[in-house]
Amino acid sequence: MSRVLDQKPAKEDEALDSALRPKIWADYIGQEKIKENIRIILTAAKQRGQSPDHLLFYGNSGLGKTTLAQLVAMEMGKEIKISSGPAIERAGDLAAILTNLNDGDVLFLDEIHRISNTVEEYLYPAMEDYKLNLILGKGPMARTMELKLPKFTLIGATTRPALLSAPLRNRFGAIFQLDFYKPEDIEKIIERSARILNIQIEPDAVKAVAERSRFTPRVANRLLKRARDFAEVQSDGKITKEISAKALESLDIDKMGLELGDRKILLALIEKFDGGPVGLQTLSAAAMEEEDTILDIYEPYLMQMGFIERTPRGRIASKMAYEHLGIKIKNSQSQLI
Repeated sequence: MSRVLDQKPAKEDEALDSALRPKIWADYIGQEKIKENIRIILTAAKQRGQSPDHLLFYGNSGLGKTTLAQLVAMEMGKEIKISSGPAIERAGDLAAILTNLNDGDVLFLDEIHRISNTVEEYLYPAMEDYKLNLILGKGPMARTMELKLPKFTLIGATTRPALLSAPLRNRFGAIFQLDFYKPEDIEKIIERSARILNIQIEPDAVKAVAERSRFTPRVANRLLKRARDFAEVQSDGKITKEISAKALESLDIDKMGLELGDRKILLALIEKFDGGPVGLQTLSAAAMEEEDTILDIYEPYLMQMGFIERTPRGRIASKMAYEHLGIKIKNSQSQLI
């Protein structure tokens, strides 16, 4: 019984996330240059009667890579199949996915940088020649079987483009980097999400949530839903500036959008290493966070906000970090900042 109850909120959250995801290009706010380039690629492909080139999207999580892939499939009038790099462990897994595609379908691979080297070798001819060369058997009795594949479009997404091998990266026809969103775009996204969820929210509350959303649509929608919870439980259901401030404070999100994890990393850098420079491995151990977590989740935003600087010798806490945390800069560190 408890398992069923645990699954219900998760399914409701997934349904909400799906409802908030843009279904048409006009609803996808921000990333204007990328949208324009993608639509040109798709229009040209349709005019030639061909499948679009393979596309690679990279950037922080929550910036809209999956949504863009779904919009590409929608624009082409084709189905989209979604998988991820870690889920494809063997060549047989890849074969099962590719042979179930129809002509013109879109295959979206999230975290494509985590695909194994062995599977990647099978992916090359699939992307270039729409063929899959499988090896059956072992030793002297082994033989190669060639499977012809439908002409599909592979869309890869990654938060770590540097981990992609050059041969795989070079097989994509276009590569796009998704940047953090502008504050005004985040405000529009919050207003749209509020309309979809039938939430009343004041303009000042929209701005307050947007300011702490880390310039990321997924975070903005998450904070909006939590502010809605507070409005329904502690007020009349309308999100005011006061209600939003209370919700954000209870989540330990400060006025700059920093969460507990962000502050823990900055405090470790300042208090244990006098502001740096310090290497990633050492900082990870001191802050008790995984290196990948620091690289993928915390550091991009801290660098975007100017709290951390990368140098050849390691990470350094900036003057802004000291000021934001209310810590006085030591004389020994003033020359480094």
